[in-house]
Amino acid sequence: MGDWGRAEYLARQGIRDRRVLAAIANLSRADFVPAGERDAAYQDAPLPIGHGQTISQPYVVALMTEAMRLRGCERVLEIGTGSGYQTAVLALLAREVFTVEIVRELARPARRLLHRLGFTNVFFREGDGSLGWPEAAPFDAIIATAAPEDIPRPLLSQLKPGGRMVIPVGAVNETQELLRIRRGQPGTLPQVERLLPVRFVPMTGQGLSPG
Repeated sequence: MGDWGRAEYLARQGIRDRRVLAAIANLSRADFVPAGERDAAYQDAPLPIGHGQTISQPYVVALMTEAMRLRGCERVLEIGTGSGYQTAVLALLAREVFTVEIVRELARPARRLLHRLGFTNVFFREGDGSLGWPEAAPFDAIIATAAPEDIPRPLLSQLKPGGRMVIPVGAVNETQELLRIRRGQPGTLPQVERLLPVRFVPMTGQGLSPG
């Protein structure tokens, strides 16, 4: 059953992209949380999915997705598959989604669930998301669901000129900011927009700049 009530709620909260709202309406968030959390799946709140990870609150999922400005033809890189909920939203809105998860115990169930739900445009990798997916680059858009302290250079380098990256940045015990980064033409600096304060689990991996 789709989350039509949730989509209406998100529209009242300021989400305007009708494609994003339709994607969320056509997914059941309860499918993507542990059995013990399903009664809470309809709340606009983050929920634990095990192994120290969380599924973001629906408003944040919608806002991050809307900020990517997807039109249906894009190749998207997602860092942090988690339970697969954000992945599924992206798969309904983009041509192809390449998703990387460092926690094996999350990656494999998410892959099985998304296959069971009929998604055929999602490509999976278990490993270090901070390094991106160089063989599949460049990407039209990149989204990260974990927060590095600084923008990972490997991810920025895998973004097409003119592409957008939506990523939370900041230390885990400090205020993090959700950023939208537009990569300019070669030789120009990226444009950085600050969207809102957030709190995400920390990103780990070899592609992160030393503190």
